[in-house]
Amino acid sequence: MSEIILMEDIAAQLVATSKGILAADESTGTIKKRFDGISAECTENSRRDYRELLFTAEGVSDFVSGVILYDETLRQSSNDGQRLAEILADQGIIPGIKVDMGAKPLAFSDGELVTEGLDGLRDRLAEYYELGARFAKWRAVVSIGDTAPSQYCIDANAHALARYAALCQEANIVPIVEPEVLIDGSHSIDECYAVTETTLKTVFDELYKQRVVLEQMLLKPNMIVSGQDCTEQAGVDEVAAKTIYCFEQTVPAAVPGIVFLSGGQSEAQATEHLNAINQMGDHPWEISYSFGRALQASALSAWGGKSENVAAAQKALIHRCQLTSAARDGEYSTDMESSS
Repeated sequence: MSEIILMEDIAAQLVATSKGILAADESTGTIKKRFDGISAECTENSRRDYRELLFTAEGVSDFVSGVILYDETLRQSSNDGQRLAEILADQGIIPGIKVDMGAKPLAFSDGELVTEGLDGLRDRLAEYYELGARFAKWRAVVSIGDTAPSQYCIDANAHALARYAALCQEANIVPIVEPEVLIDGSHSIDECYAVTETTLKTVFDELYKQRVVLEQMLLKPNMIVSGQDCTEQAGVDEVAAKTIYCFEQTVPAAVPGIVFLSGGQSEAQATEHLNAINQMGDHPWEISYSFGRALQASALSAWGGKSENVAAAQKALIHRCQLTSAARDGEYSTDMESSS
C-alpha cells in the first residue's frame, strides 16, 4: 500500500456507482456506549472482533468503497495475524482514518464546541499514510439553539476544517470535510437550512483561503432535516428538495462527491432520504453515503457481543448495505426493508 495514487482517483473511487463509505471510526468511549447497549464487554479484543466481522462479511466490497477507521483499528491485526487495513485493501476497499481529537468547549462562547487535533497532525498523517490510510476525516459540530450557532463558532470550526484539509492534501491523503449541523433540538427544517447554508459558505471560503484543491476532497454534510424534537417533522420529499437546493447554492461543482452522514437518523430514515435525494435528477457531484450507525445498528444488535452470532451480524450488515447502495442509486423502496 505504498504506491502513490492520485488523490482525484481516490476521491472518485470512494464515490463510485452503487458504493459508499462505512464509518467505523467510533472512539473508544463512543463504541463502549454502543457495546453497553447490547450488554457486551468493551475491550481491545472485543472491539477488534466486532470490526473484523464487519470487514470480512462476504460481499461487503460490492457496496463499500472505503472504511473510516479509528487509530486503534488501523494498527490492529485480525485473529489470524493479518492487519485489518490490509484485509480491506485486499478487497479493493480503501482504508481511511479519523484524525480529529473531538469537539471541545469553545473559549468565550456559551456551550458551543470547536474540534481540536491540529497539533502534530502533519506527523500523524505521514504515519497514517505508511500504515495504509488513503483518506481521512475531521468532524466539526454546529448546534442550533436559542442563541446558537454564533458566527464565531462557525468561523472557528471552518478554519480548523480547512487547515486539516490542506495538511491532508500535503500528505497525499484525501480529506473528507465534515461540518455537521446537529439534529438535536426542536428547530424547524427551515432553521436547519439557514444554518447549514451559512456553515457551508463559510467552510468553502476557508477552504479557498487555505488553498485546498476541491477536486481532491469530499464533503460529508448533514441532510436538511427537522430537529429531532420538532413537533412538525418534514416529509421525505421536502427533505430531499431542500437538501439539494441548499447544496446547489453552496457546494462548488468541482467537488467530486457528497457523502452524507446519517446524523442520528434511523437506518430506514437515512436510507429513504438518501434515495429521494438521488431521485431528484442529475447533480454536479456524486451523491453517496458515509454512514456509521445507519449501516451498523442492525449488525451490532444481531452480534450482541457473541462469537456464535457473527454470521447473523454479517448477514444483517450486508442486507443494510444492499438497501443503502440501492438508495445511493435512487433505486430503493421501503418494501425492501422486509426482504431477506
